[in-house]
Amino acid sequence: MESRTIAKWEGEGWEFVSQSQGKLRTEIALRRPKGKSNAKLLIIGGAAFAVALIVIITIGTVSERGATEAAPTPSTSPSATATTPVRSPSPTPTPEETAEEAVQPSVPADVVITAENNAQFASLLTVSDYCDPSVAAFASQHKGKTVAFDGYIGSMGPHGDANTRYDILIIAGNFNESAAGPSFQFQDVNTTYDLHYTGDVPDSIGVGTNLRLTAEVLGYNEGGCQLFLEPVATAFR
Repeated sequence: MESRTIAKWEGEGWEFVSQSQGKLRTEIALRRPKGKSNAKLLIIGGAAFAVALIVIITIGTVSERGATEAAPTPSTSPSATATTPVRSPSPTPTPEETAEEAVQPSVPADVVITAENNAQFASLLTVSDYCDPSVAAFASQHKGKTVAFDGYIGSMGPHGDANTRYDILIIAGNFNESAAGPSFQFQDVNTTYDLHYTGDVPDSIGVGTNLRLTAEVLGYNEGGCQLFLEPVATAFR
């Protein structure tokens, strides 16, 4: 997970500085390199801009003088009338555009999305069909954002042939064997350190464990109707 995180940020232009391994989490320091300015290009660009500005001022002065000399005396004929420009009416938004505006996030990008501050997410947590189109729409519009909600482990199993890495299905709300809803999933995680526990931690976790989850939206799997999340913080309820 550390190498994948470092590669992700390096792909966005950041430079890896150091890595400090703790008992439950790893601290990774990165920095954004400053671009080097080209003084020669700045000098050439400034000179070109100055020349262009002089030419524009000269042309504007000549044009103004020519217009003043050639301008005819305004007509005072009774037939001369003023015309009012006609403005085209603003297009009426289509139902699709109206619906798209209605589902836009109502909170700033740096605020954690919850059911209390985002109506779209609140509605998502109550859908009964885990393949409901609203799940895919939310994942597309909020990819890279952070969400927080109460949920529980609906199922968990080994990731492929791994012995210590798991795919964990998360269902919103409190444990209920007959509950249905969006299929949130932590994929290929280690239950020791990838979940970033906070507060009191029990000896083990499993199906039915109630959690308070904070996670980043990674994307949506159309085939399995799964909304993938990356754990940021996990607390036990």
